[in-house]
Amino acid sequence: MDRRALSDADCPFTFMSERITQAQRSRIMAAVRSRDTRPEMTVRRLVHALGYRFRLHRRDLPGTPDIVLPKLRKIINVNGCFWHMHTCRHGCLAPVKNAEFWNAKRTRTAARDRRTVRQLRSAGWMVLIIWECQMRDAQKLERRVATFLSQ
Repeated sequence: MDRRALSDADCPFTFMSERITQAQRSRIMAAVRSRDTRPEMTVRRLVHALGYRFRLHRRDLPGTPDIVLPKLRKIINVNGCFWHMHTCRHGCLAPVKNAEFWNAKRTRTAARDRRTVRQLRSAGWMVLIIWECQMRDAQKLERRVATFLSQ
């Protein structure tokens, strides 16, 4: 999947208007978690239901992957579309307030993701990225994960 920086042509939904106060935004941002998120928990339950056992957030691997299946040498990362700049409509939203800061932060995150996947693959790991927007169709998600794990 192409994870290049997004241009206006790629994203018709460019700006996200601010309808909340700075204190409300701060409270929302403080609540954003990096692990044990709802999408990640959904994928973990699915992998477990398929009969696979895994490790979580191995710090000895680049990027501290979400789900690690050491015997299979496979990794599953669950990414939020907004934070990791997916090409879907949710990833294309850009905050209006402090836009330069957020654009730089999200761009660094996407670059770090590309670098981490490259490092993992060069170390012999197979990597599956699941985007938050792909979680809506449970059957399709299950087929995708099952196919990846059975390869």
